[in-house]
Amino acid sequence: MNFELTKRYFQKYTSFSENEWKTISSYIHFKTIARGEILLQQDHICKSIYLILSGALIYYKITDKGEEATTDFAFEGDWVTDNRSRLSETPAHLNIKAWEDTEVAFIQQKDLEVLFNEVPRMERLGRILVEGAYVKLVQRSVDLQILSAEERYQKLSAEYPQAFLRLPLYHLANYLGIAPKSLSRIRNKK
Repeated sequence: MNFELTKRYFQKYTSFSENEWKTISSYIHFKTIARGEILLQQDHICKSIYLILSGALIYYKITDKGEEATTDFAFEGDWVTDNRSRLSETPAHLNIKAWEDTEVAFIQQKDLEVLFNEVPRMERLGRILVEGAYVKLVQRSVDLQILSAEERYQKLSAEYPQAFLRLPLYHLANYLGIAPKSLSRIRNKK
């Protein structure tokens, strides 16, 4: 079941032959992360790329005041990693934590490099994922600078409706760059 689901998610980006998939699957590992468990800890090097098969993860940074600043979240079918840390082999600036019991498929960076050589279409998949992450990062930066709090809320509601069903409002408010009370006011306007 895990391999078939993983294969379907991979095939969303590019197709692989059965022989290519056999090679790829030999490098895939699976892990269950309990709610509240840290997948990546700030100041540690990210050494893998993860695909969420079930569950929800949040990205956050601990501020100088010791508070959690939510920077992103991910659900089923999302790829999760800290590209900066993983690709530059430097300590992560953020944490990734399971908000729900979560099952992931993952490939270690050292194996990914081997796979890029053994299965050239994997390099295409890697490029597509990094490009997607870059576009999302740029769009988020622009949204925070240009859109009002209400517009950011509406956009988030439209793009990630499951976030409002599965994550606490304080994480969503934090992600939107507004106080929880402001988010409540915006939601009550509807």
